[in-house]
Amino acid sequence: MSHDVSRRSFIQATAAATIGMSVSGASAFQARGANDKVVVAIVGTNGRGAQHAKMFSRLAGSEVAYICDVEEKALAKGMKAAAGQARQPKPLADFRRSLDDKAVDAVIVATPDHWHTPAAILACAAGKDVYVEKPCGHNPLEGELLIAAARKYGRIVQMGSQRRSWPNLTALVPQLRDGGLIGRVYFARGWYANTRGPIGVGKESPVPAGLDYELWQGPAPRRPYKDNVIHYNWHWFWHWGTTEACNNGTHEVDVMRWAMDVDFPTRVESSGGRYHYKDDWESPDTQVASWEFEGDKSFIWEGRSCNGFRTEGLSRGVTFHGEQGSVLIDDDAYTVFDQKHKVVKKVEDKSDQSTVDTTGPGDRLDSYHIVNFLDCVRSRRTPNAEIEQGHRSVLLCHLANIAYRVGHTIRCDPRNGHILDDVAAQALWGRTYEPGWEPEGFAAAV
Repeated sequence: MSHDVSRRSFIQATAAATIGMSVSGASAFQARGANDKVVVAIVGTNGRGAQHAKMFSRLAGSEVAYICDVEEKALAKGMKAAAGQARQPKPLADFRRSLDDKAVDAVIVATPDHWHTPAAILACAAGKDVYVEKPCGHNPLEGELLIAAARKYGRIVQMGSQRRSWPNLTALVPQLRDGGLIGRVYFARGWYANTRGPIGVGKESPVPAGLDYELWQGPAPRRPYKDNVIHYNWHWFWHWGTTEACNNGTHEVDVMRWAMDVDFPTRVESSGGRYHYKDDWESPDTQVASWEFEGDKSFIWEGRSCNGFRTEGLSRGVTFHGEQGSVLIDDDAYTVFDQKHKVVKKVEDKSDQSTVDTTGPGDRLDSYHIVNFLDCVRSRRTPNAEIEQGHRSVLLCHLANIAYRVGHTIRCDPRNGHILDDVAAQALWGRTYEPGWEPEGFAAAV
């Protein structure tokens, strides 16, 4: 497969990646035993991907064959993270080369957000299963395109909504859904607070040595290199990022949607702004979003990127409120209160007692999600955060961002979440791509 796709259609590259799919696709893996190793390529290792490189290289039942990143320093970081593995992974600047290897069973996508869906679609088309970090797409349309690709190629696609695999939460959710714990749950509140500093005013400058900026941009329309975007600050630019709502709020929103058993909203509102500093940061550092659903249910999320004052003593969390009491969630621990605010039950996080083969205390909870993915790659069962569920949660955050950007409430079709009768908001459902990178070939499948 040729890897110079900057001058030709993204979908042509996707089609080329399907060559040899019958060898590396589902039929090949179905014949394997439960103890066989899942061979993976890790894509994007400056941040989250380095943790994945460490975990996939040390968890039983997986092996990292490739470490992929467009920057030499990040590539070295990923290689170091996987150094505990018996067989050294191969470093690649261009992850697409790993798709040619029939021994690779799955691709782990931890790139900047604008690459999540395009990379995942390419991997699906090449017959690979995918673990894609949240958010699963840069915009609502991309989530739909990724679902279409997963279905078309019969791939296992898990999104990094790790809470879907945490043991106490998975036991709690059915109790909230059936009303047996605090009665019918009708409202929830989620939040995230941090003390991020300013990013300054960027200057156009030469691309640093060791960075393939052309490939870093990939599907995004080209912009000159600025010195305050890479790394991490791309999150706060609409061109590449998806705001704190998708960056961190996705986790709380996913838990709320999951436990309240709702899918698509009827009404979405959002307000806020870039309040704390005056710099190049485009998206809100302070945001409040609310969603209403059929069945008299709603929830809100509050994000404060630059003021870390804790709510309920926590920098992030969720509360559920029902007819007979409330529940406060703190990671994988939770407390149940009655209507008089008395504690009636407290469940501690016991992930440190897990029998899962983990890499360290900070990784124990996330390892449940990765183990679930590995098990599903072998068995072809549906993973805990299958891409359709992942998209539905991410879509809520996208809709909140759209409501914020247009400056008014938006109404949605409760059957699919699509925006109703709002030309300005509907224009933000997708994005413009760099010519030659448009994933238009999957649009007909949505």
